[in-house]
Amino acid sequence: MIHQDDMHNGALRYPAFLTSELGRVNPDQALFHVIPVPYEKTVTYGTGTRKGPAAILEASQQLELYDGKGIPAEKGIYTDTVHSCGGEEDVVLDALAVRVEGILAKRKIPLILGGEHTITAGVLKGVARLLGSIGVIQFDAHADLRDRYEGSRYNHACVMRRVLEMGHRLFQIGTRSLSMEEAVYRKKRGLDTLDAEDIAKSGIPETLLPENFPDNVYLTIDVDCMDPSLMPATGTPEPGGMTWYQMMEALSRVCRQRKVIGFDIVELAPMTGFHAPDYTIARLIYQMMGLITE
Repeated sequence: MIHQDDMHNGALRYPAFLTSELGRVNPDQALFHVIPVPYEKTVTYGTGTRKGPAAILEASQQLELYDGKGIPAEKGIYTDTVHSCGGEEDVVLDALAVRVEGILAKRKIPLILGGEHTITAGVLKGVARLLGSIGVIQFDAHADLRDRYEGSRYNHACVMRRVLEMGHRLFQIGTRSLSMEEAVYRKKRGLDTLDAEDIAKSGIPETLLPENFPDNVYLTIDVDCMDPSLMPATGTPEPGGMTWYQMMEALSRVCRQRKVIGFDIVELAPMTGFHAPDYTIARLIYQMMGLITE
């Protein structure tokens, strides 16, 4: 069994999620399996996403077990070993796909902590191997639909293009910045969207997802989907983002309407001496666990 309170990756130390309350956790008895992935190779503005997983796990030590409705931790939260992010991008992503496939095969729920958004391509490759095509719900300020960016097809600005090429169906929530190329591609593909401006004007629809959207869904949450006043700790912040309660409402409706098979949190770039963003994301993760298990 992994020593939950003593995980290392280079100079970064990784406590287990909520280990202050849970101690060591038997993976066979845990519903949620957390994989820290400090991958950062293609960020294009601010940096620091490689420090995101450690900051989230550290902040989780301050959470209350009771989330307002119940105690999600009773379902079990196991923090696995830190994912190795050395080597070429395809090697890193393929290895992540194998790990995610293994978690799903045991009927557990993977929670992936990034790191930059590129990692979602590896996660969903593993999902596709076991479950085939599913629905992917992307919370993000940016469309991430470029075919290439800065010479790479695996730039974080291209990740959702790669996901669509796997055959998954995509629903984008909170978008408020995209290139002309992405706007054209969105329209051509007829993608399902709920942009930030629509949310600001009309709120979160009661029936959030199209009737024919897949039953099994995976959520990928780029922290920049939230407004910079709430979430300044990210590489490319965009004004006009979602509030905390808009996020909670959207996540709640997704969890009520579909089966969430896993989720990731990406693009947190911690700010030295300012812990609020790290704690906000740790709290969001724990609330999400509660919504999944309601």
